[in-house]
Amino acid sequence: MRRLHYHRVDVFTDRAFGGNPLAVFANGRGLATETMQAIAKEFNLSETTFVLPPDDPRHDWRVRIFTPGSELPMAGHPTVGTSFVLAREHMIPRGGAETNVVLEEGVGPVPVRVEFEDGEPSYAEMTQPLPTFGPRLDDRRAVAAMLSLEESDLEPELPVEVVSCGVPFLYVPLRSLEAAHRARPRADLIEAVAADGVPPEVFVFTREVESAFSTVHSRMFAPGIGIPEDPATGAASGPLGCYLVTHGLVAGGAADIVSEQGLEMGRPSFVKIRIEQSDGRISAVRVGGQCHFMGEGFVEV
Repeated sequence: MRRLHYHRVDVFTDRAFGGNPLAVFANGRGLATETMQAIAKEFNLSETTFVLPPDDPRHDWRVRIFTPGSELPMAGHPTVGTSFVLAREHMIPRGGAETNVVLEEGVGPVPVRVEFEDGEPSYAEMTQPLPTFGPRLDDRRAVAAMLSLEESDLEPELPVEVVSCGVPFLYVPLRSLEAAHRARPRADLIEAVAADGVPPEVFVFTREVESAFSTVHSRMFAPGIGIPEDPATGAASGPLGCYLVTHGLVAGGAADIVSEQGLEMGRPSFVKIRIEQSDGRISAVRVGGQCHFMGEGFVEV
């Protein structure tokens, strides 16, 4: 049997029991894909990561990301949390106020910037691929039904639209915080709607917020991949920022956005999003946040 060391962190929070929990295996060498998947299923967190040597020596590390049911090409909170662990374990350069690294993921190289405070990692920010938009869903009644809502709960002037910065999500704008609280995903109806390029990962948001410093209140449902609700979704936050900028819901130029998520689950998360533009086009998508170290341990496989 092999004894494997793991770290547990809460991502997109500065305190215990907030944010999105993550398990990081900083040495995944020699593990079969089937073993990684079995470990992720055993932990039953939204994601578990395994760190490997890079395929390209110009990069720092390769990271494989697993939900309990499948491997992902890229994900936000695993990228941010894994970078925090790598910095904490001195597996990436630690000099000065910040350092830049490149992680290999399924979508390709992912640049990450890690900030330090008193010599320890305090913040990590990933750069995501530039967005792609579409398709849109016109049957708003069906969209509302898959969330156990009424058509009147949706923002009438905003599209229900797929946006991707490496991983596609379906964005559903809601009129109120009360509607966001009331949303309950219907896995059967989501599966029925998810066709022709529409993913089964549904991200709802409203411009009504609970925290004064937040821009939007968000929830993400993905029952089809074993995630009934996610407390913080970094991979969906970049496209969310692109949606908000593209549809004029936040100011252009360099837009700084805070998405509050996980409040309904008792795991408050705050995801920072920065959308940069050049000549009226989105030129950079950055998603970051703080992490809280929760502990470490071993599994034997």
